[in-house]
Amino acid sequence: MPRATTIVRRAAVRADRVADTVILDHAARTAATGSLIAAGGLGFEVALANTAPLEDGDALRLEDGRLVAVRAAAEDLMEVRAENPARLMRLAWQLGGSHVPAEIAADVLYVLASPATAELVRGQGCVATPVSRTFRPERAAHDHSTCGHDHSHDQSHDHGHSHAHGHDHAHEHDQDHGHDHHGHVHGPGCNHDH
Repeated sequence: MPRATTIVRRAAVRADRVADTVILDHAARTAATGSLIAAGGLGFEVALANTAPLEDGDALRLEDGRLVAVRAAAEDLMEVRAENPARLMRLAWQLGGSHVPAEIAADVLYVLASPATAELVRGQGCVATPVSRTFRPERAAHDHSTCGHDHSHDQSHDHGHSHAHGHDHAHEHDQDHGHDHHGHVHGPGCNHDH
């Protein structure tokens, strides 16, 4: 069975090298592993040297040079709206505190449909409508995989905080960032507040 060993990002994908297309939901794009069967029947093993989330439009390069294009699958989501931006912002903060992935647009949030998330949405006075569409949530602020440069972090966290769901967390926070950010540019989606 052919093995996919490399991710080719969307901008570098050559259409003439694409042999097949695989359709993956958000969870599968985040941690693509194991055996997959593409839409045209091509079976292959995912054996990436460096794992990173796959985006819609990326491709997996097989050892023989062929590409398998990656497409985002439609998923059952909730489209969340509020009567004002502040209410929606408070909900986004709550979702982040609960580690719920969310896709953020100008006046709407998209989250995976679940009873627990629906309850949180209602509790914040927002309205959720079921939709089926691709899900492209925001990357976590600490995810440096798309920044285009390596980081060497020695971190242990300790910041006491309490979440609305009644759990108190205490983490040690002692960071030694062995790099400086002068003289290079961060790629899109990279927030570095050190």
